[in-house]
Amino acid sequence: METNNETLIKELAQKMQGAHFWMYLVGILMIIGGVLEAISIVGIVFAWLPIWLGVLLCMAASSLNKANMTGDADQLQLMLGRLKMYFVVQGVVSLIVIVLGIVGFLFFRGFIMGMMSNHHF
Repeated sequence: METNNETLIKELAQKMQGAHFWMYLVGILMIIGGVLEAISIVGIVFAWLPIWLGVLLCMAASSLNKANMTGDADQLQLMLGRLKMYFVVQGVVSLIVIVLGIVGFLFFRGFIMGMMSNHHF
């Protein structure tokens, strides 16, 4: 006989079940992308990041599936913890890329302006 807690966990997990396929799909695609990135000379330095994030998503999807079948609160918490880690890392990486892009743009703009000022027409 299920307890109220197990029923609640199953209901919450059921609501998330629609995301199960997408978590697995994005996770697998990130792993494949990381492996392809690792093939390149430069990409091997950063390839671990998408592979790790892909594994986190696949593990979150697996925990969601277990929580949905068993009503296990620990599996639901594990899934939420893995999703949190995924979004924190993805957010930090996105911020770093944006900042580096702005710095690169400003540097390039300054370089071009400097080249133009040294050129006498």
